[in-house]
Amino acid sequence: MSKKVTIVALSGVVVIVLLVLIVMAANNKDTANDTGTTNNTSTSTSTDSNNDAADEKPAEAADKVTIQDSGFSPANITVKKGTTVTWTNSGDLPHTVTSSDESGPKSATLQAGETYTFTFNTAGTFNYICDLHPSMKGMVTVTE
Repeated sequence: MSKKVTIVALSGVVVIVLLVLIVMAANNKDTANDTGTTNNTSTSTSTDSNNDAADEKPAEAADKVTIQDSGFSPANITVKKGTTVTWTNSGDLPHTVTSSDESGPKSATLQAGETYTFTFNTAGTFNYICDLHPSMKGMVTVTE
């Protein structure tokens, strides 16, 4: 009889431990999903110059671009003519901001923490890349 009680007691403990593990796993899954969503939002650094409007900032907030080790963020911005845009290299690698248009931005190599500014005085679309990492692409659309 005491073996039966011991087995029943151990079975109860095993069930409780399993329930605790299941609850902990479910909480970790929810936390991982929340973190993943937050990370995806904060590190949206698509390098495709055909990004949709989700990567664009409103004109009044579109004068700053962060350069990460994998791309420009936001990759596409829209500004009004006469706006000065500032690019800041927040990554560890050196980068450039180089437009294919002669009247567009053309920076020297920016080391970590350095910035580059360019004033857009002409309406139009200015595509740019990092000369050191050509897969990094960005676009500035300048409106009247």
